[in-house]
Amino acid sequence: MAVEAGPGRVRDKLRVDIVTVEGRRFEGEADFVLAPGSEGELGILPRHIALLTPLAPGSVKVRNDGEEQFFFVSGGFLEVLPDRVTVLADAAERADDIDEARAQEARRRAASMLEQKLSDTDAAVAAAALARAEARLRLAELRRRRRA
Repeated sequence: MAVEAGPGRVRDKLRVDIVTVEGRRFEGEADFVLAPGSEGELGILPRHIALLTPLAPGSVKVRNDGEEQFFFVSGGFLEVLPDRVTVLADAAERADDIDEARAQEARRRAASMLEQKLSDTDAAVAAAALARAEARLRLAELRRRRRA
């Protein structure tokens, strides 16, 4: 959030909220946010032009004063205002909370479904499930490499 830091000066920060139907997953400040837009990754800095865009399954990075936090989002919408970023996610979880075994099993099930003869609707559901599982696994791998 842009906060007055003295006469005529503004400290550049974004207020970031990551929200699902189950509740708020993150609330805090950031100097940079990276999110998986439906047409590619979006990097957001303070005073960004306002926009509203769909989100693809993937990871949201929230950086504040050099510290980075990562979240998996399964899709939803991203609203950007000059001093605020709101992620309205179908589902979201912190990178540290990802259960890799569960994500691998979900990937296996979705891939197995896609090998079958499915209706267009069922194939789309299976493809979306596969994309979510793979995004979770990529984020878990990134977390593991950063700890090493």
